Amino acid sequence: MLLCLSVLAAGIVLRQADRVWFARRRPHTAAVGELIALQRTRANDLTPICLMAGQWLQITGWWLLAAQGPVAGAVAAFGVAAQFRHLQELSHFAVHGVLARTARANRLLAEALAHLPLGLAPVAVRRRRHVRDHHPNATLATDPNLEELRDAGLRPGARRTQFAAALLFPLTPRGVGATLGTIAANALRSPGRAAAVAAVLAAAYLTGGPAAAVFGVLVPRLLLYPLLAWCSLLVEHTWFDPEPRTGSPAWVEGGRCLRLYPRNRALAAFAAATWLPYGDLHHYAHSAHPSVRWNYLPALERHLAPPHFAPPALLWGPGSVVRRHRNALQPHPAGDMACSSPTPNT
Repeated sequence: MLLCLSVLAAGIVLRQADRVWFARRRPHTAAVGELIALQRTRANDLTPICLMAGQWLQITGWWLLAAQGPVAGAVAAFGVAAQFRHLQELSHFAVHGVLARTARANRLLAEALAHLPLGLAPVAVRRRRHVRDHHPNATLATDPNLEELRDAGLRPGARRTQFAAALLFPLTPRGVGATLGTIAANALRSPGRAAAVAAVLAAAYLTGGPAAAVFGVLVPRLLLYPLLAWCSLLVEHTWFDPEPRTGSPAWVEGGRCLRLYPRNRALAAFAAATWLPYGDLHHYAHSAHPSVRWNYLPALERHLAPPHFAPPALLWGPGSVVRRHRNALQPHPAGDMACSSPTPNT
């Protein structure tokens, strides 16, 4: 137990090199130009390596914990799922070219330490789908993310049971099948990709035995991590009832993005540490200016006018994300979903 705690702590400490480096001279609030200029002076290829290596060191610590018994295995499964989610989000910023200093480092880090071991699509494929197809078309019919939500059952007129099943889609038989199919398809792209997936399973087994392979790889990769990623997708936009706008990028994105937990610091901190890491909680600011690294998104968000929807809750209550999505998918008289509009701020 002492060893696993020590490895977990070492991983956390190693990750802080990147956080501390980019925190230097960081303003509390600032316009995008000032933040990008500061970001460029801090850009490097070393601290991102420490950051992603720290994530894998933490995963190793969870593998060691998984060998300590069933309860420890269950805890480790959630811990590894959160780390997989962190790696996904770090690779997301690499796709935008702001994780490391050079394009080559961004691509190599994302592939070697996230996409290959997790069985994700090649970085080039994700960049095309995310940067070219999603960002300019968020919430529009051509958005691949909206198509993914619809395929899961989040469609106009969906019955209550269909809606509930769609919210938990990664845990349904069809969702698990989709996850397995995606991993298999990506692994079969090349022998190297298949070997990387197998190497993660082997490393877990060698570290913590069968329990680590099951609770440290299979359960988080096939069930828990997909669920966390799915929940993050649900809270990125008001997918089914955006407010159409024209104007500056921030003004346009403010009409189709949301900001979860704007006044609840405890829930916001928990989300940022688990399922909305590395700036995903500030997806509105990211959508408005995708070239800003996550370290500076809070400062940018304070400079921007708030988005048209800032829900205090995810699941329950009249102002929750789930309630809004549910209402937006049901027939309702015009005007029922009217929302307040902020003042434009570029």
